[in-house]
Amino acid sequence: MVTWDSEQYLRFNRERTQPSRDLAMQLPPDDGTVRRVLDIGCGPGNSTAVLRERYPHAEILGVDSSPEMIEAARKAHPDIDFALCDVSVESGEAGDILGLADLPDDFDVVFSNACIQWVPDHSHLIPRLLGRLRKGGVLAVQTPMNYEEPIHRIIGEIVHSPAYADRLPQQREFYNLTPPEYWELLHTYAATFRMWKTTYMHTLPSHEAIMDWYRGTGLRPYLQALATDEERRMFESEVFARVREEYPTQSDGSIIFPFPRFFFTAVK
Repeated sequence: MVTWDSEQYLRFNRERTQPSRDLAMQLPPDDGTVRRVLDIGCGPGNSTAVLRERYPHAEILGVDSSPEMIEAARKAHPDIDFALCDVSVESGEAGDILGLADLPDDFDVVFSNACIQWVPDHSHLIPRLLGRLRKGGVLAVQTPMNYEEPIHRIIGEIVHSPAYADRLPQQREFYNLTPPEYWELLHTYAATFRMWKTTYMHTLPSHEAIMDWYRGTGLRPYLQALATDEERRMFESEVFARVREEYPTQSDGSIIFPFPRFFFTAVK
């Protein structure tokens, strides 16, 4: 199981939070009808804080499967409720962590920013997320879809190379469906829905910053799977050499780091 580091994740807080702000702008207005809000995969609470700005008077619950992330969220946002919850299971097996079915089913908004790519079986997950809503409630989701970007290809090719094929998990830990598959799911289970895709053109200060970004997300499962610091250093060195080749520098030495993300909103 992957363990997460809130400090590493928040080194790019502005860039990681912007998609949640853009998604929140598509939610219903704060007209008094939105009373209960659920943030799935809240991480260190940066997306939950966006929801608090959007709905200052609503009851908001942020949930995540990482104890470290929940601890960081509670420290950073003491005015918001947070709980341990593994949305990949129906009901929690232990008293200190919930399953999705243990949560109320009358939320006005269920929100998830950059989380569901880590959760398997979206053909069942999406209807289950809609199931936490009251009728007329809104499900709002953002998930990265950067499979064609150099960093994603670089990691995949190195993981499958002879040097690492027998030491690293071969299945990338991303469970997204394709946009047409999400269309069919939402067409079946939602009253109405919208889908769109945005590519964020982040400016990062260096190639090392790209590595630092991915140490908090896509590199993390592989770095944890390697047994020694030396193995991790060698793996990172190989990825870094390819990153330097594939991402050109700008006139001031900075790097344009494109990051495509897929969004949808759906009404129950």
